[in-house]
Amino acid sequence: MAARRAGGAVNFITKLGRDPFGAMARQTYRDEGISEALILESDVEPTGAAAILIDDASGNNAIIVVPGAAGPITEADVAGAEDAIAASSVFMTQLEVPVPIAAAGLRLAKEHGVPTILNPAPAAPLPDDIYRVSDIATPNESEAEGLTGLPVATVQDAEAAADFFLSKGVSTAVITLGENGCYVKAQGVSRHVLAFDMGDAVVETTGAGDAFNGGFAVALADGADVIEATRFGNATAAISVTRPGTAPSMPTRDEIEALLSARTEA
Repeated sequence: MAARRAGGAVNFITKLGRDPFGAMARQTYRDEGISEALILESDVEPTGAAAILIDDASGNNAIIVVPGAAGPITEADVAGAEDAIAASSVFMTQLEVPVPIAAAGLRLAKEHGVPTILNPAPAAPLPDDIYRVSDIATPNESEAEGLTGLPVATVQDAEAAADFFLSKGVSTAVITLGENGCYVKAQGVSRHVLAFDMGDAVVETTGAGDAFNGGFAVALADGADVIEATRFGNATAAISVTRPGTAPSMPTRDEIEALLSARTEA
């Protein structure tokens, strides 16, 4: 949803159950103009769902995920999307599907020369070979801590975590730091990209990481460099936290560009 509203043409590989939640998801994708061509269905498993718990005081959240039909998605399912993957400007995946399935998608995209993004959320133990097929990794602080075993409380900590990802074969590490923005490191690039301060307009943080990743991927697909794309992702996330909910909070391309035009980094 974030990528689509940010201006991307989105092909989404997933599996839904034949149930009311699945029908709701399909209608949502249809309404937003997200392609349904690669959406599979299970006759056995229900549509995956998530319960989101929000702290009223801070707006921070905890999410309990039940993968449902997305859990038993297979490598053959991913292989069936090869033509669409090969024709893409960017391939992005996360860890709410099994790690071997995420890795299969990354490998397939890499074979076709398509830039790959791994958003390792939620954090899970990863084999070394998944890093080597991930051009960009975009963990948040807690995910970076879980994967590296290092504390990530400061920008300096984020740089050390980024070095871990680069040592594993990732070309670019983008460590998202919530209200502290992002730390970006690659060959010849080392930069703290500031967040957009939305002040008292912040309602809750649910979906902020998704907003960042969707906006970031679209900016890369449009030809932005990694710093420009990070700033675009930060703007996408900044707007999303001023609204309740996840998918409904995602901003449009016009809104993102308006925020980027109105503010410059300190």
